Amino acid sequence: MRDDGRLPLLRFHGAARTVTGSCQAIEIGEVRILVDCGLFQGSKTEKELNYRAFPFEPGEVSAVVLTHAHIDHSGLAPKLVKAGWDGPIYATPATRDLAAVMLPDSGHIQEIEVERLNRRNGRRGRDLVEPIYTAEDAAAAVAHIRAVPFETWREIAPGVRIRFWNAGHLLGSASVEMEIETAERPLRLLFSGDIGPAHKLLQHDPVAPKDWDFVVCEATYGDTDRAEVTEERRRAALKAEVKAAFRPDGALLIPSFAVERTQELLADLALLMERGEIPTAPVIIDSPLASRATEVFRRHARELEEGDRLVRALDAHHIRFTETVEQSMALDNQHGFHIVIAASGMCEAGRIRHRLKNWLWREEGTVLLVGYQAAGTLGRILAEGAQEVRIQGDPIRVRARIRQLDLYSGHADGPELAEWVRRRLPISGNVFLVHGEEEAIAGLAARIAGFFPQERILVPDLDSSWRLGPEGARAIDEGRRPPRIDPMRSGRPDWHNDWQSLLIDLEGELAKAADDRARGVVIRKIRRALEDA
Repeated sequence: MRDDGRLPLLRFHGAARTVTGSCQAIEIGEVRILVDCGLFQGSKTEKELNYRAFPFEPGEVSAVVLTHAHIDHSGLAPKLVKAGWDGPIYATPATRDLAAVMLPDSGHIQEIEVERLNRRNGRRGRDLVEPIYTAEDAAAAVAHIRAVPFETWREIAPGVRIRFWNAGHLLGSASVEMEIETAERPLRLLFSGDIGPAHKLLQHDPVAPKDWDFVVCEATYGDTDRAEVTEERRRAALKAEVKAAFRPDGALLIPSFAVERTQELLADLALLMERGEIPTAPVIIDSPLASRATEVFRRHARELEEGDRLVRALDAHHIRFTETVEQSMALDNQHGFHIVIAASGMCEAGRIRHRLKNWLWREEGTVLLVGYQAAGTLGRILAEGAQEVRIQGDPIRVRARIRQLDLYSGHADGPELAEWVRRRLPISGNVFLVHGEEEAIAGLAARIAGFFPQERILVPDLDSSWRLGPEGARAIDEGRRPPRIDPMRSGRPDWHNDWQSLLIDLEGELAKAADDRARGVVIRKIRRALEDA
């Protein structure tokens, strides 16, 4: 393939060998379009990328296209606007409405967390930091969103048009069809966004056309084969977990993404209680964001499968929402068995961390993880059986039951993703696999290789660039700066996770020591190890 500067460049600025920070850039001459502009989550190393400068000039971006409103796909759009960018953001109407509550909430959380961090930094004599953006910056970004209905062409730059297709992942979620005019013929690209599974409670099955030049596909669960999921099987599994968690003065804590997962759980819990299959108990949604997002779902109920059931659940007398900090704190004094659903789904921020501090050390508590847990997050650490964790600097012994239920996942599993790709054939160029950890990407690549040439399946690194042409994609070495993150550390626990684990182990050894003399021996051994390092 000739090196033709008129052909598009595809760059991967996020979700490359990891599952967050989704951001792909298409460049055609002076036109630069971002598909997603997401926040990095997961390990501290990855989250620090959010504070660094963009790997591109914000002023050179022509437009942003959002696949959906989840923060790992939309959460850096306010940073773009804060940097002075003044272009359009294209999204489906429901994505616009969800972003209008999710982005300001993200800004508010950052303000609160930075305020707490700066109090600690001030006491330690360290430099103060600023939030990535504020709630006000986020509100300004929302004003840039232009709603485009599903399956409707929209020209977003000279020679570039897009069309949204339902991805079945979240209210308003879309795969993005992009057609780019070139000298020889139009190039057709499809960005999957996040693909929903079959039998999802509130979403229709994903759809998209076939016959592409290039497909960029997510691989979150590419190495996972779930048992067949039906509505009754999902509810039966939830029923079993609730009954097992029941204690007269116990609590079932469900860390959950405030948008979609919370609404699905509400609908099923309400139905199970309505049928008498589980005890009627208070269900508290401890998330102002979930409360506001739920109202968006109510407004869009006609677009949802089982939307009427969700509305009925929202009106149930035993379901309530906390709004104020005082209402949230009062949950620590709640008596009798109750269920609390709180953000965030990976236990990385928000009110769930306060609920966990109150319940993890108590045997009558149960924590039910119902979504993906990225490497390095507190949710993953709990899922992997940690006996002690640190939350906001405090060590906490884990005595509560830790359970996982993957039947509410918003992502298709490996066979479903492979089938989604197969239905997009023919693909004349390449399939790029993104939004997955190494094992998941390798698993999906092996599945796709059963019906698509393996050499045409590509796995991009962070900030890698590819020239797209009629004959396929070619990696471009532009003398780039050193990688923002070591590719071998992407999507994996980092030094901060090791440090937290070391502190827990040290405290455990000191606690086991018989007396002060024995504790002194432990400390001297550590000092000698540091001197020898």
